[in-house]
Amino acid sequence: MDSTTIIGLMAAFCTTCAFVPQVIQILRTGNVDGISLHMYTIFTLGVALWLTYGIIMDDLPMLLANMVTLVLALMVLWLTLRKRMQNKK
Repeated sequence: MDSTTIIGLMAAFCTTCAFVPQVIQILRTGNVDGISLHMYTIFTLGVALWLTYGIIMDDLPMLLANMVTLVLALMVLWLTLRKRMQNKK
């Protein structure tokens, strides 16, 4: 593995792990008041496109990071939508 791939994997790890605390906080507290649905929707679409790009380019760091980030971003969106729908009832 060359140094460029290692740097890419390290960057992917850091940026992907940045979403874990948000998911954990929502699961623990149920508080989604500070979550922007528009931002997370646009962001999630962007991550899906980066994942597609990573697949096309056969870029391992991009592929791994965006697969995991997509799951985490979708979790934040789903939890936020679910909680807000519950609060409307």
